[in-house]
Amino acid sequence: MESILFLTGRLAEPALRRVLEEIAPADAEAPFRWEVREIGLQVAGLMTADMVRRRVAAPVEADRILLPGRCRGDVEALAEHFGIPVQRGPEELKDLPVFFRREVRPLPLDTYAVAIFAEIVDAPRLDVAAIVDRALAYAADGADVIDLGGLPDTPFPHLEDSVRALKDRGLRVSVDSVDTAELLRGGRAGADYLLSLTLDTLWIAEEVASTPVLVGRTPQDEASLWEAVERMQARGRPFLADAILDPIPYGLLASLVRYQRLRERFADVQILMGIGNLTELVEADTSGINAVLLGIVAELGASAVLTTQVSPHTRRAVREADWARRIMHAAVSHRMLPKGLSEQLMTVHARRPFPDAPEEIAAIAREVRDPNFRVQVSQEGVHVYNREGLRVAQDPFALWPQLHLEHDASHAFYMGVETARAQIAWQLGKRYVQDQPLDWGCAAEGSTE
Repeated sequence: MESILFLTGRLAEPALRRVLEEIAPADAEAPFRWEVREIGLQVAGLMTADMVRRRVAAPVEADRILLPGRCRGDVEALAEHFGIPVQRGPEELKDLPVFFRREVRPLPLDTYAVAIFAEIVDAPRLDVAAIVDRALAYAADGADVIDLGGLPDTPFPHLEDSVRALKDRGLRVSVDSVDTAELLRGGRAGADYLLSLTLDTLWIAEEVASTPVLVGRTPQDEASLWEAVERMQARGRPFLADAILDPIPYGLLASLVRYQRLRERFADVQILMGIGNLTELVEADTSGINAVLLGIVAELGASAVLTTQVSPHTRRAVREADWARRIMHAAVSHRMLPKGLSEQLMTVHARRPFPDAPEEIAAIAREVRDPNFRVQVSQEGVHVYNREGLRVAQDPFALWPQLHLEHDASHAFYMGVETARAQIAWQLGKRYVQDQPLDWGCAAEGSTE
């Protein structure tokens, strides 16, 4: 049985012992043996690697050492010093059970089965440099194919130059137009895909090497889509088929059924689903919409999605689709619910926003003997405490008169920032950690997995 040494601070030690007694009781069925060692500091979050090296004597009688999640410093150097693995645990003590469950069965999210086509819908109105800049940004967020969208009655004289510029940068390109002349121009310039060919325009596939995406003459005309599929199969040419996702309330459910019928009729064809009709045309946070859509795509066994970032609320649609395809691929591949795999799509709320009960925070507050303010959040609101006592409120303005910082501008500014963050976390149900920005998942720059 593995033996783990947990290093902590004075205030967290009792709570750490309680959690470990729950997940690894002292019996033969325990997943590991453990020892808790308080290394002579009050707050575990202030621990550093240098401090551990000075205060913990080597050798250590354990198979590995687990540090607080916010311990700073070179953990690899510590491992070399002690001769055993040294690891950071979760940032919050209450997350230890989840930490060990994930450790037992880690599921990497580095594989996926769905390609993302990211459309530049106004490409004719942008110059080549602007198209390249946007394409590179989409690719950095996870796009596999850059789709150049044509606009009705809008000339696109630099179409060929745009295709070649993107190809020169190693990007795959699709051209999306209802104008057959533009499709031919894009294909002859080297586009990898053409969106979208109907039964009446299949002849374009004979003129260029681009892989076509097939659609019906109308979204409801399944027969023409099926016939186009059969003709391409007979020719032995690669293609994708798209049954067209309709927006709410203009037939979303019926269009999903069309995709299912397409899959039932053609078990092995590659299917593309354009998801922008839902993300763009529903004023709701797109992270959840993308999660559900990519789950449907995974069940359908589709090969690609086409997404857009036009409306301001869809500004992270490509990145969200990237995370969603990875999460749903893991869920389907391992026949498990898409839970506990990643919190990157939990952009507004947190799975466990309030790890500490008000009673636990009050117990810690009673032990504090210094003037520094600690800020925590529970279901009751924002808790601020130091040696002068505990204050609880749901509005930072109610806390301000109790802090007595009128003559300490820098400290007042700091507490204003922290209590504002804490209030937002309390209102939304997000995890708050003092001295750290709120985690908005993949919705904001700087978030990490």
